[in-house]
Amino acid sequence: VAEMPASTVLPLDGLGDMSAERLAVLGKFLVPFGGLRRGRLAAGETVAINGASGYFGSAAVLAALAMGAGKVLAVGRRAEALRPLVALGKGRVVAAVLTGDVEHDAAMLREVAGPAGVHMALDMIGQAASADSTLAVLHSLARNGRLVLMGSMNVPLALPYGALMLNNWEIMGNFMYQPEDAQALIALLRGKQLDLSPVTVRSFALAALPEAARAASDMQGLQATVVQLQN
Repeated sequence: VAEMPASTVLPLDGLGDMSAERLAVLGKFLVPFGGLRRGRLAAGETVAINGASGYFGSAAVLAALAMGAGKVLAVGRRAEALRPLVALGKGRVVAAVLTGDVEHDAAMLREVAGPAGVHMALDMIGQAASADSTLAVLHSLARNGRLVLMGSMNVPLALPYGALMLNNWEIMGNFMYQPEDAQALIALLRGKQLDLSPVTVRSFALAALPEAARAASDMQGLQATVVQLQN
């Protein structure tokens, strides 16, 4: 038996056909979903997910699709890691493979985005040793575009003052998510817009918590670790 404040518990009515193990995967989606909501992603818009092959970045791609994004640019450095996301997108996800050259990569992203450009970008790069990919997605934004920063960077991020001003770009930092984001995410799952089945789940008993923590630290892409209480 687990006890916790009622304010931290959310009802999952209408989801009784899903296992607790599968429902626990919502935690993987909630973090990037909070960033997409912070960036005001609207149906039909084009969004670029920087770090799309990562643990949270891959979930961000699927969450953006569930929110009605018209096109999702799965941004990363390894083409093979982006292919599963492209397949799941059924024509709405496009792989955007970076070279490390900011000017070249920004131009590539603008070309892949098409005439409307990139309306919003979500930066999910963890422990970045270079600002190149973040600057590439920033410079790919259309006029009035938004960039949400949710990763971590070990180097300074030099912002282009003039380009920010002239293009009306908006940069937002976002840590985790707001309480109302959880309700909105559950609503997408209940309404069948969000599909959790592409995520491969590895489950551990509570007694194996150290092993579970090690497995979780190695996971990336469409994977998740779940710890279950045993009766």
